Amino acid sequence: MAFWSAENATKAYLTTLKTDQRTKEPNVAEFISALAAGNNARKITVACAGAANADILVALIAAANQTRGQVVCVLRGIEELIISKKMLSPSEIHHIQFVVGETNDNALINDHFGEADFVLVDCNIKNHQDIVRKIVNHREENARTCGGSGAAVVVVGYNAFSRGSWRFSDGRKTQFLPIGEGLLVTRVNDDGSYNHKMMMKKNNDDDHHQHHDHDHVRKSHWVVKVDKCTGEEHVFRVRVPRGETIVEA
Repeated sequence: MAFWSAENATKAYLTTLKTDQRTKEPNVAEFISALAAGNNARKITVACAGAANADILVALIAAANQTRGQVVCVLRGIEELIISKKMLSPSEIHHIQFVVGETNDNALINDHFGEADFVLVDCNIKNHQDIVRKIVNHREENARTCGGSGAAVVVVGYNAFSRGSWRFSDGRKTQFLPIGEGLLVTRVNDDGSYNHKMMMKKNNDDDHHQHHDHDHVRKSHWVVKVDKCTGEEHVFRVRVPRGETIVEA
């Protein structure tokens, strides 16, 4: 994960959009796919609260295929594993390594989360903050012991609206993205420091934002338009902040 690749992000997004027939329009899965592929993630690990979200797994497969990476899906029990596999095709199952275990287990974090460069955590997991904190601390420790030579990692929480805001008790912050059911993104650089570009606001804005309820944040959605003359696909993100509509290409 040395640099951002717009080409990988675009290809993963469009591949997910074309292959995922479960929904009629773009959703958060396509964005996650673009985020993982754009960051050139080679090992992608997702922790699920229950059965896996099939749309998201398909999106992660698309990203891994683009970066020649691998996908690991961590589930808490055999029942969740059976349900998850039923929602996927045999070819999709072939691209995923399923692991059954408690997501906050230190050994599991070291083996599957600690070595990943893109981590996705369901915020519906009861102790998801502790899981994320362990992952981040593990990467920071690796960076210190390796003299800053470790790989960077992007940690993403999804279904963020279900748990409200996600902030670390020691002052570290994530960037909140009002996409789908809400995404929370943080990046640990290869020297163990944080990328301040990933922060949503500066520290002097924190007190103001803590008093806002997440229900006041409007969700955004993605729109794909096809040029009838050239056949080119154009992807736009539409968000509606405080009564205004803004379209971003």
